[in-house]
Amino acid sequence: MSVIKCAVYVRKSTEHGLDQEFNSLQNQEESCKAYIASQSFNGWQYYKTYSDAATSGGTMERPALKQMLDDMAHGLVNTVVVYKVDRLSRSILDFHNMMRYFEKYGANFVSITQSFDTSTSMGKLTLNMLLSFAQFEREVSSERVRDKIRASKAKGLWMGGSPRLGYDVINKKLVVNSTEAEQVRHLFEKYLELQSVGDLTDYAIQNGLYAKQWTTAKGKIMGGRPIAKMSMHRILRDKIYIGIIENKKEGTFAKGEHEPIVSPELFERVQVALANNSNNKSTSMRVPNILTGKLFNYKGTKFFNQMTSGKGKKKMHYYATKGFYLPAPQIDNIVIKTVTDFLNSNMSALPIDISSTLKRINITEMSYAQKRTFIRCLIEKAVYSQEQLIYTITTDAQKLQLFVSDNYVNQNTQQMEYITGDNCITITEKAFLRKYVNTVYDHGKNGVLSITDNHHLIVKAFATAWRYKELYEQDGNVDETIAKLHTSPRLFYKYLALSYLSPTITNRLLSGKHQISVRELLEKASKSYDFNDQLTLFLNISRN
Repeated sequence: MSVIKCAVYVRKSTEHGLDQEFNSLQNQEESCKAYIASQSFNGWQYYKTYSDAATSGGTMERPALKQMLDDMAHGLVNTVVVYKVDRLSRSILDFHNMMRYFEKYGANFVSITQSFDTSTSMGKLTLNMLLSFAQFEREVSSERVRDKIRASKAKGLWMGGSPRLGYDVINKKLVVNSTEAEQVRHLFEKYLELQSVGDLTDYAIQNGLYAKQWTTAKGKIMGGRPIAKMSMHRILRDKIYIGIIENKKEGTFAKGEHEPIVSPELFERVQVALANNSNNKSTSMRVPNILTGKLFNYKGTKFFNQMTSGKGKKKMHYYATKGFYLPAPQIDNIVIKTVTDFLNSNMSALPIDISSTLKRINITEMSYAQKRTFIRCLIEKAVYSQEQLIYTITTDAQKLQLFVSDNYVNQNTQQMEYITGDNCITITEKAFLRKYVNTVYDHGKNGVLSITDNHHLIVKAFATAWRYKELYEQDGNVDETIAKLHTSPRLFYKYLALSYLSPTITNRLLSGKHQISVRELLEKASKSYDFNDQLTLFLNISRN
């Protein structure tokens, strides 16, 4: 008679009762061993007990179960004996998968309190019915727990979990820890100063501010480490600090039994700052781009951040459609200059509350991170269209109060054109798109120039054109002049045509009265050969 190696599998869902002298796991094991002994005449022999304590039957992530299945695959187990079917699994799908696994390795399954034969259709039906009731019982139990938590939180009761920094847990209630509470208030106030969760995390580490430390019921010390960035986010957003218990799954709030340690005013100011500083993605990495999530093209397509690497250098771009990129540093520099000019402008046409608020903001004394935070709060939307940036500026003075300096008033009253509306201000700024000549460096990326930078290139283009003209008139031979300049015939003729533009057009361009990109100027100049053509060119320029 062959020997049948029998494994006993026992499980209990919770820790409750495990500390008793004779607990549920021991009862299951002894009953299963007694059943195996009663079947010794069939060659049954006890091999080993696999025990999963405080483990749910709704998951397969159970150490003892995995070990038993592994031993079965190695031929060490022929039959699995359990007290009840639901000890092995409470999930119909998991149970069927295990039965297929048992069949694969020729193993049998026995429940000592529920007799059935899985070799018959009736036995399979009985097993499925038992499993359905087991899964139903598990789901009903889960619903009861969720209902209890929901009702308790609705009454403002703390339902356990990791204790928060600033509170101690006494008799299952949150009690203010005065020392930690002062640290929490300091973190909230410091964030309004730094305007960066990353910088606040670094500040906490440098000043010895650590996460909550507590001792579990088993005497294990938890926490007490430096506060991580994500933990700092949770602290700054946790409504428990203003005396509110939140049910995140239900999206409901209730006044808690515990005392608040942060004032609602301070908490709200921090939430506003966090919302203004957050970007559109996900961005889980720190993105320094100013217009992230706020920049669109003329079709309404949003620009996203894209980073490229080459020769050890990383470059940030705004990307909207395939093959079209805007370099982030140039765009951001233009934005900073535009906002600075706006703050230095004459704001007599604006409502008094917004103009007085803007005139008390000192952008020149801000760090780049602070400028980014302020500008993202000021600019609601930006559109790049036809070589110009169109900004929509907020008129909500309350949103900008965080950036006001008490002892500063901007006395500048420069002239600047913008359009005022009921709820916003619109500023339009020229920004010329420039294709780099070097395709190896370019890789399809575009450069963006401000009016000032573009004007410098216009001046440089005319200087180059006049030099080409002078050499050409000296040599009198096109081929010799091109060879001497180490340039191409196509580029030479473009600059030569530019040098013969009428003085009227040239003066208007060099004085900045008319704006045009260098690329467009060279293309139009190369198509103009007499005064009438140049006059047409001038008219085209004036329309732009």
